[in-house]
Amino acid sequence: MNNAPITRKFLCLTRPSFALLAITLLGCSQPGVVIGSVSSNLPVPPGIQVQFNHRDNNRYRSPLGDQWRNGDDLERHLVEHIDRATNELLVAVQELTLPQIASALVRAHQRGVIVQVVLENTYSAPWADLHESDLPAHARQRLRRLKALADLDSDGVLTSRERRAGDAVGLLQQGGIPVIDDTEDGSRGSGLMHHKFMVIDQQLVITGSANFTSSGIHGDAGAPRTRGNVNHLLSIQSTELANVFREEFQILWGDGPGGLQNSRFGRGKPSRPVRGVMVGGIRVDVLFAPHSQRSEDHGLQLIAQHLTAAKHSIDLALFVFSAQSLTDVLAERSQSQVAIRLLADPGFASRSFSEVLDLLGVALPDRFCKLEKGNRPLVKALSGVGSPRLAHGDKLHHKFAVIDNRIVITGSFNWSPSAAHQNDETLLVIHSPQLAAHFNREIDRMWRSAELGITPWMRRKLERQRVKCGSGTTRA
Repeated sequence: MNNAPITRKFLCLTRPSFALLAITLLGCSQPGVVIGSVSSNLPVPPGIQVQFNHRDNNRYRSPLGDQWRNGDDLERHLVEHIDRATNELLVAVQELTLPQIASALVRAHQRGVIVQVVLENTYSAPWADLHESDLPAHARQRLRRLKALADLDSDGVLTSRERRAGDAVGLLQQGGIPVIDDTEDGSRGSGLMHHKFMVIDQQLVITGSANFTSSGIHGDAGAPRTRGNVNHLLSIQSTELANVFREEFQILWGDGPGGLQNSRFGRGKPSRPVRGVMVGGIRVDVLFAPHSQRSEDHGLQLIAQHLTAAKHSIDLALFVFSAQSLTDVLAERSQSQVAIRLLADPGFASRSFSEVLDLLGVALPDRFCKLEKGNRPLVKALSGVGSPRLAHGDKLHHKFAVIDNRIVITGSFNWSPSAAHQNDETLLVIHSPQLAAHFNREIDRMWRSAELGITPWMRRKLERQRVKCGSGTTRA
């Protein structure tokens, strides 16, 4: 059932020497072209649903401006499942700012469902308690957006009622729902409490790349062109898988808020190997980060194993890609004639630590004119590397790979050392050609608008750094 489209590739030869960039940058950006198509009526594996908030073959009415837009309504999907819960709702998500989800959790609590919520400490306070003057620039921008979302009549005046109704974490507190963050263990927090999962009634796991925020699902207030970060959610019906996620949640939760501080986050958690369960005949492997760099079980190792085993194709959609070890594997697989497509978030792709630049054969000094130690740009750039065109403010937030049209790697896990060794993360490997077809279709959708190779934005940034830094110096 290999319906994967044939892609037209564009070759852009570059050299790793930063000093030669001016010669090699010309003509490097080309659009991605998809030849052929995958059926719009794709079957789903038993017990598994997948939703994409930017997909082309579905529409929903966005709560921002009440306009119809392409995609699956991830918020409605979450609320509907919360409203059906009868026993237990365990939520571990980096950020929750959608009042409708918070209200659904309160309703569940009121009808006797056990509801427990874990958030990242940066986002665990009600925003109504925050003051712009106390916040750094990024947090001030976030607060302004949340206020704009709460201003339902758009009159520019935020009433106390609007403020209360629009503050998701505040609604949880008012509703009596216990909430902890990654400082509950007495520390200053893990690298990031970056999980994005919910376990319902010990039977259903919902997880993926999406935070429970307007920016993560629908778009930003006051920016009508935005459609939200490009994300997906998986819903998997399996008691055995739910038990694996419940075990992770209970390690985070400990005895809950205000107790003995026996919650465990980050490297304080017990280090565990990958766990495999069967869901309707489909193998699902689960790994919870972080692990020490010496561990053989860490997430980058697991990803590398599957990339190394690829025989025909590797398709990637990545928010952050900063792991040199995986670039080395991709380079080797390319030399073995494995077809590689990589779409990366345009904002992160051009950062100095980005491995996207390595795959394009260039090195970018940082603001101190330093190059990463051990950085190894390819001598011959990969032709199938680029970024999709997105509305200003939106990000490609996926973290997935499709191997040989039969294995999907996904979760909250960015392809970075921080994800492997510092953060609380979920990494899934799902062995299903049926599911792989859905993720391939998402790659194809973004590919149609993608710029491959060195984009004009990258070219200008590289040229500025060349003028400032020359070829740069390697960091000690």
